[in-house]
Amino acid sequence: MNSGKEVKIAYFGGEPLGVPVLVELCKAGIVPSLILCNPDRPVGRKRELTAPPVKKWAEEHDMEVWQPESFTDKEVVIEKLKDFDLFVVVAYNKILPKWLVELPKYGTINVHPSLLPLLRGASPIRTSILQDMHQQCGVTIMQMDEKMDHGPILAQETLSIPEEAWPMCGTELDDKLSKLGGELLAKTIPQWIAGDITPQEQCHEKATYCGRLDRSMGELVIDPQNLPSGDEAYQTLLKIRAFDGFPGTFFIHEEKRIKVLDAHIDQDALQITRVIPEGKKEMDFETYVQTLS
Repeated sequence: MNSGKEVKIAYFGGEPLGVPVLVELCKAGIVPSLILCNPDRPVGRKRELTAPPVKKWAEEHDMEVWQPESFTDKEVVIEKLKDFDLFVVVAYNKILPKWLVELPKYGTINVHPSLLPLLRGASPIRTSILQDMHQQCGVTIMQMDEKMDHGPILAQETLSIPEEAWPMCGTELDDKLSKLGGELLAKTIPQWIAGDITPQEQCHEKATYCGRLDRSMGELVIDPQNLPSGDEAYQTLLKIRAFDGFPGTFFIHEEKRIKVLDAHIDQDALQITRVIPEGKKEMDFETYVQTLS
């Protein structure tokens, strides 16, 4: 690390950014001493106990992992983390209490995938697509305080997206912003440790917010035999692209749920390309339409 000091880092990581940011950090030679992530959870129809991706990656690279269910037992947590110099938080699903945020010598810093104070909250990447914020995508490295995405800014970088590549699919924007965030984090940590960064308070009056996504948000109200055009087509495309991967988009036709995988605009009209009809395999949208009565 450029600061010339050996800094002991604990990395709090969740999905979808936790692994790619950690990869970029390790590429730069900044390797956390401890990885914190969610406990293993039952997944799928068979409810098989499954480790989160951050844990899998960390164990594959011989990194120590801790999976606390909560931080309510203060004495246990302090005993585990008291010797760390810096905490790094990336898409971690738990709220850290103030005493924990302030525990390490150099505090706690966070990678947030928006240009704060814009889009504070749980879904900044998908909301930026949904709200058509083409020129306002980027990442912020922030010093955490006790409020959500409220702390002072240490570094910030805008992601340049060509007009022809917009609107981007959510999973693709996840990848681009996590890589950018990881690279910016790797540059920022040595400067922060060396005392070369003066935190800049956010302009709280300009703050905007976004909430958590759930599956019900992905429903499209469309007629597959008469797809929308004009602004309605574009707004529908934004939703399809924003919810790519999770929560996904779908429409109901003849009491069947049809999952939409991708679409584009052609001659001012929405063109759906691939779908998965309920109970069937993935197919071209045209093939699906031909099956309708």
